[in-house]
Amino acid sequence: MTSHGPVLPIWSCGGCGQPWPCPTRRQELRGEYADAPVSLARYLGASFVQAAEDMPWAPAGPLHRRFIGWTRPPREGQRRRTAPVPAEPDR
Repeated sequence: MTSHGPVLPIWSCGGCGQPWPCPTRRQELRGEYADAPVSLARYLGASFVQAAEDMPWAPAGPLHRRFIGWTRPPREGQRRRTAPVPAEPDR
């Protein structure tokens, strides 16, 4: 059991406070789903949809990269973008 689970509705990591999935949880998920990449994609896709509902101020592109984009290596010659997702809207 991991301590790096999401804290909802802000989607921060309960173990380290970074945006979820944090680097530690990503590594754990890679190991847990090593033989089931489609299941990992489904799990993260469902998390992405829920996060988008919980954080309507978050831009879709960075949110997608945060939840799903890290699961595939970038194509050759392509840089990986790492724009942060805002924690909450400006008021």
